[in-house]
Amino acid sequence: MRNARSRAISAVEPANAAGAWRGGWWSAARRIDSPNFGARPAGAAVELVVLHSISLPPGEYGGDAIERLFANTLDHAAHPYFEQLRGLRVSSHFVVRRDGELLQFVSTRERAWHAGASSWRGRGNCNDYSIGIELEGLEGGRFEAAQDERLIGLLAALRREHPRLRGIAGHEHVAPGRKADPGAGFDWLALQRRTRWPRAWFPEAVLDDRSAAPRAARRDDRGLTRAGGARSCRMP
Repeated sequence: MRNARSRAISAVEPANAAGAWRGGWWSAARRIDSPNFGARPAGAAVELVVLHSISLPPGEYGGDAIERLFANTLDHAAHPYFEQLRGLRVSSHFVVRRDGELLQFVSTRERAWHAGASSWRGRGNCNDYSIGIELEGLEGGRFEAAQDERLIGLLAALRREHPRLRGIAGHEHVAPGRKADPGAGFDWLALQRRTRWPRAWFPEAVLDDRSAAPRAARRDDRGLTRAGGARSCRMP
């Protein structure tokens, strides 16, 4: 999240405002149905957003590999990296592309397969009560201003649609030691300031000014981060 660049991006906002919900699908997103989902447990409500980062192949943006991964149609022969994803069955509710395009793969009323073994403040199985949002990018790297804007609009829409939503965390926070995305390049402090969500809804320490993400992540000439590595496709 970067306020200076975010203020320069306004083209995304009309779509954010115009979005309407129908059966857990947001009209501001391009719908691509994933078969990888299930019913939430009886009585479960959306109470948490889990942020991830993803790029396929690692460090390459655009194309349809992410869409194909979530639709179980990825051509594993198309790139050497894809072979290790064979048989993987994962999904996320939303993906925010580098240019701000928003994709939705699973209704928010359903349980997507994004967090895996996870826990949030002593409560396990985060998939049961969370929304998964993938930001196209490298784990530990920076994200684009257009993604910032789209994420802000999406979070506002989710809050209206799911009034019991009371938390937001990274995959790294709900599966510490196992996952590290979105990583040091994500600016949690800017996100909290722009959403105006209570600080208590965020993971501990991420809103500390002294650990602001833009100072923690540094990219080399290839766009890879020195603080967080180059993993891109998270496994559940």
